[in-house]
Amino acid sequence: MNQDIKKEIIFVGPLSAVNPTVENTDVGYLVTLINDQTMIETPPSISPRKHLRLAMNDISEPQPGMVIPGDDHVSELLDFVIAWDQKQPMLIHCWAGISRSTAAAYIALCALNPEVGERHIAQTLRAASPTATPNRRLVTLADELLGRKGRMKLAIDEIGRGQTTMEGQLFKLPARLAA
Repeated sequence: MNQDIKKEIIFVGPLSAVNPTVENTDVGYLVTLINDQTMIETPPSISPRKHLRLAMNDISEPQPGMVIPGDDHVSELLDFVIAWDQKQPMLIHCWAGISRSTAAAYIALCALNPEVGERHIAQTLRAASPTATPNRRLVTLADELLGRKGRMKLAIDEIGRGQTTMEGQLFKLPARLAA
């Protein structure tokens, strides 16, 4: 285990980074945002109650045969993140580490840092990941649930779409940001 990893860290990445990250760090909390057909089992080193599994597709508009992110998904995410004791890092992942996971990380930082501006949080996300393209529906739902009055959506619009890639790289964010 890498001892220099701070406990108040959120790792964000693709499915392919889950096992190496769990094996090589002290990750104790896991958020999986992936469709039901490819949902993963909880790694043995993580307690099942510390693994949030959100089955959804990476879409922003309804499509036949797909699960669109909903209020329940975002509410569960917010409850999980707020309950996180920060004694071990959290890993948030989706299939490619570009859209659902980066939206969830942005939402987590907004929830954990209510006094910090959305623009600063979005810029922190962009600095950590040039490929981050947060799922607009997840951000929109969280914006409403957190009472951010459209500022979360606007901040994500301002950082723009990330660089095009097939799979994002694992990156980390501090859980607490200076205002």
